[in-house]
Amino acid sequence: MSMTDGPTPLQTAAAKQAAVDREAAETSPGRSVTPRRGGGRKPGALSERWNALSRQQQWAFLIVVVVLAYLLPLLNPPIITTEPGNNFALACFDMARFALVAVGLNVVVGYAGLLDLGYVAFFAVGSYCAAMLTSPDSPFLHIPYLWTIPVAMAVTMFFGVVLGVPTLRLRGDYLAIVTLGFGEIVRILATIIPAMKGQVGFQNVGHPPGTAADGAPIFSNSNGVPWYWLTLTIIIIITLLVGNLERSRVGRAWIAIREDEDAAEIMGVPTFKYKVWAFAIGAAVGGLSGALFAGQVGFVNNQKFDVTTSILFLAAVVLGGAGNKVGAILGGALVSYIPLRFTAIAEYKYLIFGIALVLIMIFRSQGLLPARQRLLAYGRTAFNKASGRDGKEPTAPGSGPSATGTPTGGQRGAEA
Repeated sequence: MSMTDGPTPLQTAAAKQAAVDREAAETSPGRSVTPRRGGGRKPGALSERWNALSRQQQWAFLIVVVVLAYLLPLLNPPIITTEPGNNFALACFDMARFALVAVGLNVVVGYAGLLDLGYVAFFAVGSYCAAMLTSPDSPFLHIPYLWTIPVAMAVTMFFGVVLGVPTLRLRGDYLAIVTLGFGEIVRILATIIPAMKGQVGFQNVGHPPGTAADGAPIFSNSNGVPWYWLTLTIIIIITLLVGNLERSRVGRAWIAIREDEDAAEIMGVPTFKYKVWAFAIGAAVGGLSGALFAGQVGFVNNQKFDVTTSILFLAAVVLGGAGNKVGAILGGALVSYIPLRFTAIAEYKYLIFGIALVLIMIFRSQGLLPARQRLLAYGRTAFNKASGRDGKEPTAPGSGPSATGTPTGGQRGAEA
């Protein structure tokens, strides 16, 4: 004790509780923080700032982002354009196609934790459905192109169930090997079955209806803007549906299976059923993207669905962040954009993505946008209402007015 200071007074219970309350107010991420003397507030993470915004502010920001995304092929920003090497509108469609594939694969890999190395098989099934039902080279029944989209989703969902039922009792590397073999089986069947025409393939695949003022079709192979707008609209719809599914009972079951399948099964989660659901839903989105790809390209053969393409799909999910739908969209767009933007090094894209994945695993193992474990919307509010707090801090034992020597109402009545 110094010569100038007197004896340190003992803290009362109220003073201790006030100190605890101040500490909680300063460290809680959802409250306003009073700047300390000698320095301001330490800036939080981007996700914390986003969660601190109100729902209206978040939706306003998302609307601006969506509008800019729709205007992207028309603006053709000089910094990110892929021209003159590649048409920027077609590049935008290819980015959207990869993003849609990544959203579907994220359901299987990111949510349910099932390593699928043969996802390109579902993409191929969707492409062949659109080609065999619209191409003049096909001897089968011809239907309008837009009708092939739900047909492709239904057929690929069926194939997802057919693959999932006998194989989803496997785990880890064994499941990965089986799915990889399934992808190769589909490619080989496309080669040896005469009706699928092997390398010759199907030409003049159908497209959505509509003609421009000059009589040319709106959805032509050389005009990527309408294809990009159609795919972007589908991505928004699928993302909203997947987001609601993630917060549902099914999504919570997937997360439980991903974290620990044995523990989830012991707690009563029917793991096999939910894994089959994950495969079926992921396959449907893959078939949808394949049908869009076939319509835009206008040509489908067995050379477009190899193992390396499937690895790129998986790399998009891992790069963006497995379990985060926005991260999957970002990863898919980057995997497609980088080879189109830097055409001179496009042949080294597998080496580049391999090095990028190694670096991400070292410095950011959860991907560019890692998943957040917030499955229950307004969870804190619901808990406070259920516990009767309604946002108020609980009163610690011994910290009421009686702890400071001020008589309470009961004490005053007893004294009277």
